Amino acid sequence: MKTFSHDTQESCNCLEKTNLQLQAMTSIIQTSKGLGFTPYYKYENFWYPEHLLPVTLDMQATFKAQPSDIILATMMKSGTTWLKAIIFAVVNRHLYTNTHKNHPLLKSSPHDCFPFIHSIYEKNNQNQLDSMPSPRLLAVHVPFSHLPASITDSGCKVVYLCRNPKDAFVSLRHYLDKMKPVGCEMTPFDKAFEMFCQGVFPFGPFWDQMLEYWTESIKSPEKVLFLKYEDLKEDLADNIKKLAEFLGCSFSAEEVKRGVVEEIVQLCDFETMKNVKANKEGEHGALVRFKNSGFFRKGKIGDWKDHITPDMAERVDKIIEQKLLGSGLMF
Repeated sequence: MKTFSHDTQESCNCLEKTNLQLQAMTSIIQTSKGLGFTPYYKYENFWYPEHLLPVTLDMQATFKAQPSDIILATMMKSGTTWLKAIIFAVVNRHLYTNTHKNHPLLKSSPHDCFPFIHSIYEKNNQNQLDSMPSPRLLAVHVPFSHLPASITDSGCKVVYLCRNPKDAFVSLRHYLDKMKPVGCEMTPFDKAFEMFCQGVFPFGPFWDQMLEYWTESIKSPEKVLFLKYEDLKEDLADNIKKLAEFLGCSFSAEEVKRGVVEEIVQLCDFETMKNVKANKEGEHGALVRFKNSGFFRKGKIGDWKDHITPDMAERVDKIIEQKLLGSGLMF
C-alpha cells in the first residue's frame, strides 16, 4: 500500500499499529483516484484521503470523549474554519473581551484554538487531549457512523455543518489546487466532477454524510445540532444564539442588551477572519501540510455558477433530490 513519507520516526510509530490493521483490510477496501492529487480509500461505504484513514481507525479505537466535549463535525469546505471561530468565541466569551485586539482569534488560527482530533493523532500528541481545558473543542470530518463510540455514548454535544454540495465541490477544487505539492497533478475538473456525482468526496458520499447527521439531529436534537452554511451567512446573529442555547451557554438578557451577540458577529465576520495574519500565513497538518491561507477564500454562496454549467448543476440537483427524498432535508 502506498503511504505518504513521514517527516519523523515518531510519525511512523504513531501509525504503525493502525497501518498494520489497514494493510489487513486492503482486500475489502475500494480505492479511487481522488478529486485532487491524493488517492482515496473506501471504508465502510465512505471515502477517505489516503493519509487520514489510518488515523481515523486509531481515533475510533482509542479516543475517549468527555461529557462536556463539544464536537464540530463538518463536510470538508463547508465553512469549518469559520464555525470553529464562532463556537470558540461563543463558548469563551466570559474569558476574552470580543472587541479586544489580543483576542486569541485575532492572533491565532481557529485550528489552533479548535483542533481536529485526527490532527492530534497524526502528530502522536494524544497527551494534548488531557491538558485541554473543559469544555474541549474538537473537530472531525468523519460520518456520524464512524465517530468513536465514546462520542456517541458520552452525551457530549455534536454540531454539524454542511453546505450546498455544488459550492463545496468547487471550493474543494480551489483548495486542493492551492495545496498540492510541487510536481503533483490535479485530477482534471471534468473527471473530478464525474467522480463527485458518483459519490467520491473526502469523507463522503456528500449526501450520505449529510443524511446521517440530519437523521441523528431529528432523532436526538439535544445531542446533535444540524446547521447549514447558507443559514449562517444569512443570519449569523440568530444562529449564534441558537448555538449558545444548544451548547448550554445561552446569552443572558443583560448580555443581549450589552450587544455581546453583535460583538461576536463583528469579531467572526468572514472578512475579518480572512485578514487575520495567522490565517494568511503559516501551515497546519502533520503527514500532509496545508497552508492557512487556503482556509478562507471567498465564502460566497453560489460561487459554483462561475465554474459549473447549468447541465452539470441540474445533474447534481437531481442526485441530491433522489438521495434526500423523504428525509425532510433540502438544498
